[in-house]
Amino acid sequence: MHHYSQGKPTRQAHKGIPEGHYEEEQGLKGFFGPVSHLIRKKPSTRWSKIDGELKPRLFDLVELKKSYQWQRLLYNNYLTLSVSKVDKGLAKKAFRNADGDTIYFCHSGSGQMLTEYGLLDYKKGSYIVIPKCITHQFLAIDESNFFVIENKSSHFEDFDRGIAGRHAIFDIETIGKPNLDELNKLANEKNISCTEIEVKHNNKITQFSYDETIYDVVGWKGDLFPYTLNTENMMPLMSHRAHLPPSAHTTFVARDFVVCTFLPRPLEEDEDALKVPFYHQNIDYDEVLFYHDGNFFSRDNLHAGMMTFHPAGFPHGPHPKAVDSIKGKTKTDETAVMVDSRWPLQRDPILDSVELKEYWQSWKS
Repeated sequence: MHHYSQGKPTRQAHKGIPEGHYEEEQGLKGFFGPVSHLIRKKPSTRWSKIDGELKPRLFDLVELKKSYQWQRLLYNNYLTLSVSKVDKGLAKKAFRNADGDTIYFCHSGSGQMLTEYGLLDYKKGSYIVIPKCITHQFLAIDESNFFVIENKSSHFEDFDRGIAGRHAIFDIETIGKPNLDELNKLANEKNISCTEIEVKHNNKITQFSYDETIYDVVGWKGDLFPYTLNTENMMPLMSHRAHLPPSAHTTFVARDFVVCTFLPRPLEEDEDALKVPFYHQNIDYDEVLFYHDGNFFSRDNLHAGMMTFHPAGFPHGPHPKAVDSIKGKTKTDETAVMVDSRWPLQRDPILDSVELKEYWQSWKS
């Protein structure tokens, strides 16, 4: 399609919005496809009533009773989002996910993960990436809580850094690689001999038992292995003049969804620059945000451990108070994980007990 305009549009997205007006972005393919910017007299979130299931939702996951088993939150045929708690100490059994790749994002706690490839260290803010069918076992130094992302239709891949260069966002040297020598040393010192593996296949668990420990690897080579990536080693893309779209914060790419990480960063400096997330319709994607740490400037009354769910089909953006509260600030102080799903997500019934039902009204204040 050719680029057209009518009326009085802005020349640059997210800048020079007329006083008392509001910009709304409508885009396809998760901000990578065709996009238009509408200048409105009123915010596009000015609904007064919503009848039906399609609405913005907020869940306080802190109130969920968590267990070692994954507690499913949102799901479809391609993706599952869950939370999980790991108690202090060594898990009794190892685990293997034959349904897909798994990312454990550590919301709190620290410890180690035992894998056939070696030992991995994790702490708060760590992504632990476990490819499909790789056996792993937690050894938690203290109680650990995870936001779990399961990729059921593809494998996690590196994202295209484009003109930003191959070292943008994070350098490959910053990932935590498994250490086989440390695993064998730990197993000998603590007399660790794991002989049971729980394998998840087609969402059912099968237990495999062995006469001797499963940790018997003496060497390996290749480019398929589990690894960690901590948010403190990530360098967010920034523009001091104009607000960048969420896609600039992509961390992992799957066939049917993307995972982004929002990190503390300086705010835009230009006087006419929009400094809060713009009102938008991410038309092709359901959007999930897990709030990990800090002060979440685009929303009111949020705390760490909450999760928002904004399905495709309606515009959303900053709360009214955020526009005022951002004035005078020079940087953000928030860390959040976003999952954008290409296909609609279903809610697990357990979320009903922790949903803040009036969230959809919060744009009215």
